[in-house]
Amino acid sequence: MMCHHPEWGSSMLTEIPGLDTVAEAVHAHHERWDGTGYPRGLAGESIPLASRIIAVCDAFSAMTTERPYRAARSTDDAVTEVRSCAGTQFDPLVVDVLIPDVEVAAVA
Repeated sequence: MMCHHPEWGSSMLTEIPGLDTVAEAVHAHHERWDGTGYPRGLAGESIPLASRIIAVCDAFSAMTTERPYRAARSTDDAVTEVRSCAGTQFDPLVVDVLIPDVEVAAVA
């Protein structure tokens, strides 16, 4: 059931004029750089750039946010996890661009 949320979100957004690009970004935000994601199994640069950015941000947020079923992870732990998934789950260039900003913000 959870694996359908990108399709459902995308479907809702296509009903709003002017949000087609956003709908596509939402639809592909669980695709993985290595092609093992869903819903279409896209890989590498065939995944829209916006989706690749959302994937990193969404994962980082999920890891560092308190959930009913687990405690939030530290920023350092989340950064380590995101970096370890660069090249498989995440676009390594997106990780290289976003993570330094997270590290700077964590220090500030």
